[in-house]
Amino acid sequence: MTSKYKKWQYWRDEWVKPVLYALIIALIIRTFIAQPFKIPTSSMVPTFKPGDRIFVTKFIYGAKIPLTNIRLPKVRKPERGDIIVFRSPVEPNKFLVKRLVGEPGDTVEIKGQHIWINGKPLEEPLSIKSITYYNRGEYGRAEKPIKVPEGHYFALGDNSLNSVDSRYWGFVPSKNIAGKVFLIHWPIPRIRLVK
Repeated sequence: MTSKYKKWQYWRDEWVKPVLYALIIALIIRTFIAQPFKIPTSSMVPTFKPGDRIFVTKFIYGAKIPLTNIRLPKVRKPERGDIIVFRSPVEPNKFLVKRLVGEPGDTVEIKGQHIWINGKPLEEPLSIKSITYYNRGEYGRAEKPIKVPEGHYFALGDNSLNSVDSRYWGFVPSKNIAGKVFLIHWPIPRIRLVK
């Protein structure tokens, strides 16, 4: 064997293969298990601050196979109180982070600065009950209950005064949901699991 071939064999075995394997594993993890996102705005304050970096678990709701509308089997469906990341219904190239408030078939109303579901004030989860919500936008007007269509969700920002959410543009199609936020991983003083 020539020395050039030995050098290539060394580079292939010591560098090219490990880097290629690492890229494939990273791509699989990002596509099907967890994906990082950065919080760009104050719409979820105090839960998230602008600049927070989060991880989203994708497999819990059934990760989407790229370039298809096929989803893998899910662990569970999205539930009221979950903080979700989803593709914006009005700007498809943009991902949003909001709290899921209304499930398919629910009638949602903002009354007395609180959420009412199916004609009753929401008591659980406390993560929603403790937030003050304001009547804003076409889907958040006072005295106007909104019915969530099947296959869709109603999502609101925790910072109700500074959030463009379902009150303005309507419902989140289930196919747009990328996953559930489970961890703030940066900056260091804010590292914590998200419930």
